[in-house]
Amino acid sequence: MTHQNDPDLIRDLLVDPGIWVIVGLSDNRDRDAWKISRYLKMEQGKGIIPVHPSAATVHGEKGYASLSDIPDGTDVKVVDCFVNSDLVGAVVDEAIANKDRLQIDAVWMQRGVADVAAAERARKAGLGVVMDTCPKIEYPKLRPHGI
Repeated sequence: MTHQNDPDLIRDLLVDPGIWVIVGLSDNRDRDAWKISRYLKMEQGKGIIPVHPSAATVHGEKGYASLSDIPDGTDVKVVDCFVNSDLVGAVVDEAIANKDRLQIDAVWMQRGVADVAAAERARKAGLGVVMDTCPKIEYPKLRPHGI
């Protein structure tokens, strides 16, 4: 079983103005999660929600300890996973469990993060899946299409 990212899904997720939940986002400015979430918010205009056990406020946005702590009815476009591959399955399962409550559309596993079994569970639950890439890498690929 392998996973192939769908370029149309990536494009749709990147151009949609919806909220991105950033799992693994703390107030540590040296971490990729901090840098990419800042890029998403400041340069791409995305709404973000930090999720990290510390529940820190990051980039002025209130943080939560888990996806389950995000208030009901929050319309989440993407759950962006900045966790190790061996931990991402649990994040995907939590996204599946909260899919309807938070209106989650997709799970995005960052560059270097891969779990094919978790991706398959997410797809079977009706979620889009992007794996082992970064939105900052993918945004420039949109330019040839006039975006």
